[in-house]
Amino acid sequence: MLDKELLTAARPGNAAEISALVERGAHVDARDETGATALLIATHENNIEAARALIAAGADVNAKDRIEDSPYLYAGARGHLEILKMTLAHGADLKSTNRYGGTALIPAAERGHVETVKTLIDAGVAVDHVNRLGWTALLEAIILGNGGDSHTDIVRLLIEAGADVDLADGEGVTPLAHAKRRGFRRIERLLLAAGAHQTAE
Repeated sequence: MLDKELLTAARPGNAAEISALVERGAHVDARDETGATALLIATHENNIEAARALIAAGADVNAKDRIEDSPYLYAGARGHLEILKMTLAHGADLKSTNRYGGTALIPAAERGHVETVKTLIDAGVAVDHVNRLGWTALLEAIILGNGGDSHTDIVRLLIEAGADVDLADGEGVTPLAHAKRRGFRRIERLLLAAGAHQTAE
């Protein structure tokens, strides 16, 4: 019963109630029917204080639900920066991957979360990790991005972090070729300045 109350309290994010329930014996990593822990539920809602209380009580930042989301991976993918930083400070597994075989960096790059990308790069997430679609963070920022300021900044950050600008997708199409196809001129210039080739070597 206490476990269920804890999971329920995580949604609105009542930090005081969460702390009290844990003190009374609720299991901090209890799961709901989807396999989500209270910390993952709080992360879904971006409830920072609730997440802080749960992490302080020892919640597992890498505990995955049935669709392979963890508090760390979800915070990264959604750009929930404060919670992401907490998970990084409490043992986030930088090599853990989501249901698409991607690290937290890949969806962060795709969705244009500039500060999140910077934070994940600084934490040491591999910039050239390839997911099951055959895409890196650089490829996703171009293929699924809109070529605007955020995605351009992300491409710059990835290049500065040493991303392989010629690492092509599963069909052999390079980041530069994708940028050209989409008319992303600023990204194209960044890639060329970094020595990118039109076709995979």
